[in-house]
Amino acid sequence: MKNIVILFTLFTVFSCTKSKEEKPIRQDIKELVFASGQLEWDDSYNLTAQTDGVLQNVNLDVGIAVNKGNFIANIDNRTNEINTQTVQEQLVITNENLTANSPQMQQLQQNIAFAESKYQQDKTQEERYKRLYQSQSVAKVEYENMKLNSQNSLSNLNALKKQANQILQTAKQQHITTKGQLRNNQVVQNYNSIQVTESGTVIKKYKTTGDYVRKGDVIATIANSNKLEAVLNVDENSIGKIKQGQSVYVSLNSNKDEIINGKISEILSAFDEKTQSFICKVTFDKPIQNSIFGTQLEANILVGEKKNALLIPRSYMGYGNKVNVKGKDEYVTIKIGIVSTEFVEVLSGINENDVILPLKL
Repeated sequence: MKNIVILFTLFTVFSCTKSKEEKPIRQDIKELVFASGQLEWDDSYNLTAQTDGVLQNVNLDVGIAVNKGNFIANIDNRTNEINTQTVQEQLVITNENLTANSPQMQQLQQNIAFAESKYQQDKTQEERYKRLYQSQSVAKVEYENMKLNSQNSLSNLNALKKQANQILQTAKQQHITTKGQLRNNQVVQNYNSIQVTESGTVIKKYKTTGDYVRKGDVIATIANSNKLEAVLNVDENSIGKIKQGQSVYVSLNSNKDEIINGKISEILSAFDEKTQSFICKVTFDKPIQNSIFGTQLEANILVGEKKNALLIPRSYMGYGNKVNVKGKDEYVTIKIGIVSTEFVEVLSGINENDVILPLKL
């Protein structure tokens, strides 16, 4: 008996609910697209190791500000230091080779001095025999032999001078090469010191003191905390409605009672496979105090609005945009505009004088 009473009561309530009549109303309406996301900072970059070795003296933590040029860690790589020292010592030798004090140049200068003396001696003999030949005191063949000796001595002297120039040229080339190697090794040695390339705030830390790092390993991620943005994941069914400049109402999970206004600043064209959504970025109208990188958030994007629109409750519209109009034998198909969570804008099909009923199950 009790079960019958309960069933009858439920049937009565259901019947009253289903028979409620509604009339279209005039009211402002907004169409919002929901999206979730997180706070991020723009101009982020990865601080990477430029050489292999053990990380030492790491002086950074998540949340601290770092300035451009700051040294925040060292990499223990003795090879780079040894290579630089070796080339420095080689550069000292190449500098000496550019002067007349180098052993090779000293030996060559001695040879040149001897060759000059030999040439002058042979030249004197040539001139002496030339006079004797002219006075017919010696045979022509003797004069020609002296002349040939003089020419050979001159050729030998010129060859030694040319050799000296070549040695000096080679020494200059070696000096330039060694100097360039030193500069390169100094650059590589500087890689042992991890330096901040752009000012910002540490948002992620991947390595710490004692870790072995290889060239290219990310030590930390740094971003500009003054350029805050929201990164939203928008469903592929809604992305077509999103345009740059649209207003966005953001609620941070850390403070859901506050609504923060912003605008769509960028729509990434590529589909993100990881989140199965499209990525949109939002810039805020005013700075957000005490913002934390990665804070989760919810957002509503204003994609459409109309003043004084003709509206009906959304629950009164069925599949195919059909409504149950009082006095009509069949459902009426309406043309709709903006759809919100509670109301539907009616563009045509019914008017303000029509009375609509709940859909028949």
